[in-house]
Amino acid sequence: MTTSMMASRHRWIYLGSIVLLVAMLVTGLLSFSRLHATDLADRKANQLSTALSSAGYPVPAQDQITHTLGEDGGAVCADPANALNQAQWTYGMSNGANGPGQRPVLSDREVVRAEAIVLSVYCPDRLAAVQDRIDDLDLRDTVRK
Repeated sequence: MTTSMMASRHRWIYLGSIVLLVAMLVTGLLSFSRLHATDLADRKANQLSTALSSAGYPVPAQDQITHTLGEDGGAVCADPANALNQAQWTYGMSNGANGPGQRPVLSDREVVRAEAIVLSVYCPDRLAAVQDRIDDLDLRDTVRK
């Protein structure tokens, strides 16, 4: 073999090694940021679990809270006071029928209070705007205990 063929073969080994090292570096950085995010999500999930249990609510599994709400509250904190989210929220407080049979029902204040607890843990800066709308609702004690 000639010297140029050997150099060409070594060049591919060097390039392959560099690509492999860069891929391992990127994987390590992504894993580190995921572990940090998971730690923050776990702490917030623990805080929510404590708040829900002290208020007398059943507490979902820790990993369910972590996967659903993450570290920033997910969909719950995505502008909860805007008109579309409020419409979907009040739509959820209906009798479940479609069309002309659908009508609002008197929702239980405990159910609505659970939403406020989630907001207070994950996005306390948005709670005041939602709390004003919660105060305007006609809520009753409709769930039997």
